[in-house]
Amino acid sequence: MEPIPTKEHTMATTLNPYLSFGHEAREAMEFYRSVFGGQLDITPFGAFETPSVPGDADGVMHSQLVTASGMTLMASDTPPGMERREGSAISLSLSGGPDDEATLRGYWDGLAAGGAVSVPLDTAPWGDTFGMLTDRFGVGWMVSIGARQG
Repeated sequence: MEPIPTKEHTMATTLNPYLSFGHEAREAMEFYRSVFGGQLDITPFGAFETPSVPGDADGVMHSQLVTASGMTLMASDTPPGMERREGSAISLSLSGGPDDEATLRGYWDGLAAGGAVSVPLDTAPWGDTFGMLTDRFGVGWMVSIGARQG
C-alpha cells in the first residue's frame, strides 16, 4: 500500500465530477456554464474517426467546464451502443463560508430554475445554511453555507 502524501511528498491529483447523460450533455453543460460561468470545451463524437450510429456525430464525447473559482465539471453523452445506467447514489455538493454566501445563493438559484427543491435553502439545525435540490437534468445538488462564528 502506498503511503499517504505528506507536505514533503504531495501529488497534483484532482477529483472531478463526471456526469453521464443520454443525449442532453451539451444542453446541460451550457446550463451549468450559465450558472457557474467559466470556459466550456465540448468535443463531439464526430471529431474522431470512431464507429458511431449515424446522426450521432454531434453527440458529446467529452465536455469540460472550468470556472474562475477553480471548479471543474465534466460530462458526456452515452456513447453509441452503450447502455446508460441511471444513478441516484451521488449528489454534488457546493460549500463555502459566510463570505461565499452571495455566490452560493446565486448557484442555488440558477440550479433550482426548472428543477425540484427537496430541502429549501435555510438555516439547518447545526447552524449552517443548507439545501438540497435536483436540477432540471436530474442531477442532485447540496449547497451548504457555513455560519459566521462569534
